[in-house]
Amino acid sequence: MSSHHQDKATFLERLIFNNRPVVILLCLLASIFLFFQATQVRPSTSFEKMIPLSHPYIKKMIEFRNDLANLGNTVRISVEAKEGTIFTQEYMETLRQIHDEAFYIPGVDRSGMKSLWSPSVRWTEVTEEGFDGGEVIPQTYDGSAESLNELRNNVLKSGQIGRLVANNFRSSIIDVPLQESYSDPNDQSRQIKLDYQKFSHELEEKIRDKYEAQNPNVEIHIVGFAKKVGDLIDGLVMVVAFFAIAFLITLVLLYWFTWCIRSTIAVLITTLIAVGWQLGLMHLVGFGLDPYSMLVPFLIFAIGISHGVQKINGIAQQSSDADDALTAARRTFRQLFLPGMIAILADAVGFITLLIIDIGVIRELAIGASIGVAVIVFTNLILLPVAISYIGISKKAVARSKKDAVSDHPFWRLLSNFAHPAVAPVSVVLALLVAVGGFWYQKEHLQVGDLDQGAPELRPDSRYNQDNDFVIRNYSTSSDVLVVMVKTAPEGCSHYDTLSAMDELMWKMENTEGVQSAVSMVSVARQGIKGMNEGSLKWETLSRNQDVLNNSISRAEGLYNSDCSVAPVMVFLNDHKAQTLKRVVAAVEAFAEENNREGLEFLLAAGNAGIEAATNEVIAKSELIILILVYLCVAGMCLITFRSLAATVCIVLPLILTSILGNALMAFLGIGVKVATLPVIALGVGIGVDYGIYIYSRLESFLRAGLPLQEAYYETLKSTGKAVLFTGLCLAIGVATWMFSAIKFQADMGLMLTFMFIVNMFGALWLLPALARFLIKPEKLAGKVGGSLLAH
Repeated sequence: MSSHHQDKATFLERLIFNNRPVVILLCLLASIFLFFQATQVRPSTSFEKMIPLSHPYIKKMIEFRNDLANLGNTVRISVEAKEGTIFTQEYMETLRQIHDEAFYIPGVDRSGMKSLWSPSVRWTEVTEEGFDGGEVIPQTYDGSAESLNELRNNVLKSGQIGRLVANNFRSSIIDVPLQESYSDPNDQSRQIKLDYQKFSHELEEKIRDKYEAQNPNVEIHIVGFAKKVGDLIDGLVMVVAFFAIAFLITLVLLYWFTWCIRSTIAVLITTLIAVGWQLGLMHLVGFGLDPYSMLVPFLIFAIGISHGVQKINGIAQQSSDADDALTAARRTFRQLFLPGMIAILADAVGFITLLIIDIGVIRELAIGASIGVAVIVFTNLILLPVAISYIGISKKAVARSKKDAVSDHPFWRLLSNFAHPAVAPVSVVLALLVAVGGFWYQKEHLQVGDLDQGAPELRPDSRYNQDNDFVIRNYSTSSDVLVVMVKTAPEGCSHYDTLSAMDELMWKMENTEGVQSAVSMVSVARQGIKGMNEGSLKWETLSRNQDVLNNSISRAEGLYNSDCSVAPVMVFLNDHKAQTLKRVVAAVEAFAEENNREGLEFLLAAGNAGIEAATNEVIAKSELIILILVYLCVAGMCLITFRSLAATVCIVLPLILTSILGNALMAFLGIGVKVATLPVIALGVGIGVDYGIYIYSRLESFLRAGLPLQEAYYETLKSTGKAVLFTGLCLAIGVATWMFSAIKFQADMGLMLTFMFIVNMFGALWLLPALARFLIKPEKLAGKVGGSLLAH
């Protein structure tokens, strides 16, 4: 580096280091305020934040929400009799108590609750005198043997077997629809937002724990979006434990790297300040912590450590020939502020691109992470050098840095061969082969969406997934429901043409792979017409007589809206795997294209499977756009910074290779591209570019000094290679702890980020110098000072 580069102080440097007490005071005041705000952050999520609100499917679902009872955010409580059947006085009394308990839990849409104890659950039969019917549990029920026998007969005639009652009569379900917000019991004018964690805890305490203890013959299974999210939030409380583990690992590794307890503590404290500021600012902008944004403080800690290590490494090197700690800190600030700033901007770009995904939790993650990297500019790029200018670096660390500067390093000498004329072509060809192979594998095997039954965010052996498996095995109507909305003119849903088309759709769905069954008002109409004809099976069809049709659907309560203009067709699926949803949605869309006409439309989609299908479409469309935007923005910043297309290619190509290999690894491990894993792609690129920027900025300075490429790379490795290697390993070890999480999507993210941190680090050390051998002309850089912004 030239003396000009070392001695000319910028305005920003003078502003900061000439006013160090003011900088520390301002940071202290900001920390007091923002740490207080951070203590106010609470777990927070909602049903609508988890879904793509602008997708056509979701728009239709919201438009007809009031016409689709119990098809949105619903919890299902299955009460199982461990011995015997449900037709015992003890079981029915427990079921009644659970129904009443759930009825009074805040957030429950009480008008839509259904169980055997609901008056709206009725039975019908054909008698000599015509139709007869009534409540499944009659007003005269008293728990006697006669009443229980009557109840059994009523259940058999109700059509609820496989729906509210298990196929083996050993359990029954309570359907509990939820409201996103509800009136405050103490102030009806105030709306309270549903707290999923609190609601989940109430289900556990007031229902599962209470009634399983009260009746040892009963086992309770609970499934539904709210329960899943509650379990996720509970599991993610372990993030605090993982954060503590990562902190301790980083403390040990940092001390091993620096040999200076003062600088180690300084890096850790300034990075923790960044995390505190980020959480405080999130609260100020109105965000809480949801299952996805809970991971952001981890990432901010990792990025802060990455930049802190570079600063400490630089200060240790400068201290060897500086008069005091202040001079060393100022020189390091001058040398590394701009590369660090560019790297942080690249991090922010990776996060900001996630904003194009119209899913609330991802957008909040993007904003929260962008805020976090912005505060790192103040904590790790400004406050850390100022703090070190006061406390200095230990003599042991300075002596070690001096020794490293003059010693020959066999390991770095070996790695410098990556820039050798004979090795570089081999590296480039090998990288090309790996990229082609990885791209082919991901193209063939990578899928968008879930690849497992149940809740893939949770472990297969989690209580929730065990409960979900129980429901799938014992009921004909699974928890995965795709709802097709049939829209007609008012009073049009009962016309023969409409019902005939719905019947045809149901037949097509039931003959589509992955579908369990399909239910609509047609199901009731066919049964009604059969009943009006003495129960003869040959009359189980749709009549062309409108009066007969009107009479037959009068008992299809809940299967059409008040003016008979919307009728749902409920398609119950075996699972919500990506291929199942793709196949079923394609079948419905093909049917709709053939049958939609004026006055009759088949619209997708409601139900949890419909929401999942919409989410998968948004993710599929966004994935490539995000990657392109990330790389365009990162490349643009590198181009502006280094004013060199060759330098930009050297930095960006290793990142592209990592992205390809990351997707191939996801395909190999059976991890789909979904809400939980898509952010990893942008995060990996944004954080990974730090390595390339720091390495190239040092490499360029040595090339300008006139060194040949391989020697310049050796000097680069001696000065910053150790920091890059340490950072990659430190970050990887920190997020690797996630792999032990009870939350599967966190474990998946931990695995993917560990892989991307290591491969990005290795790519920068291995592929960047090989590419530089072909793209960079050292003779054009030699002796130049002003070729890039980093030289100023």
